[in-house]
Amino acid sequence: MNKKNRAFLKWAGGKYTLTEQINARLPEAKRLIEPFVGAGSVFLNSNFEEYILNDINPDLIEMYKIIKRKPKQFIVDAKVYFQAEYNQEDVYYQLREKFNKSDDVYLRSLLFLYMNRHGYNGLCRYNKSGGFNVPFGRYKQPYFPENELLFFAEKAKKATFTCKPYQKLFLYLRDSDVLYCDPPYVPLSKSASFTSYATQGFSLDDQAQLAKLARESKAAVLLSNHDTTLTQELYRGATCDKFFVSRTISSKSTDRKPVAELFAFFPAKK
Repeated sequence: MNKKNRAFLKWAGGKYTLTEQINARLPEAKRLIEPFVGAGSVFLNSNFEEYILNDINPDLIEMYKIIKRKPKQFIVDAKVYFQAEYNQEDVYYQLREKFNKSDDVYLRSLLFLYMNRHGYNGLCRYNKSGGFNVPFGRYKQPYFPENELLFFAEKAKKATFTCKPYQKLFLYLRDSDVLYCDPPYVPLSKSASFTSYATQGFSLDDQAQLAKLARESKAAVLLSNHDTTLTQELYRGATCDKFFVSRTISSKSTDRKPVAELFAFFPAKK
């Protein structure tokens, strides 16, 4: 693909810079299944006939469904929150509280995009009670991703969005499928375990279970993760490629050092 397409969300661990490497490792298939779709950079920069895009975060998936169904109305309504009057700390916290108290799926979707672009570093984080708790980001003029939303909505016509535990996605497999799994990464240290994209978190038992499902899958599976002693053991038998990625999650540019990651590929069972 010539032009790369950016996701409309800012996302910790997003794969925009690695889409070429990922596509080069994905075998030809009719349908791509992503159990951990996140911001959707692989979806937006690949070319399959069909997609199943899953995430355990219901706010994310409900927003994607709404954008697929009525993108123009969503854009009109979301744009309101990108006026200067909403880029203020007190307003941000008022709207964050409104989001946390609301059961209105459409309002939550609008505010989810607002907080993603106005909150600190594009983080998506919830407390143990399920409340979104990312602080205000203090950006001069947050970008409203209208073109990116329109592109996403058009491509979403090929996609089915689901909000299920990752294990369920392995039950849907056809021989002609391929899975790309980008789970919350194994922490590099005890203090670096920021993985709570949704309130459930992702444990080391989950890492082991995902690796087992990938190894036993009848369809081909590509996984990405940190390159650690643990992941090397979990993905034993897979074809593994190591690479380095610059981290952008740290607030200090001097702390954004390259980190070793890996791709692990389990071929389809014959």
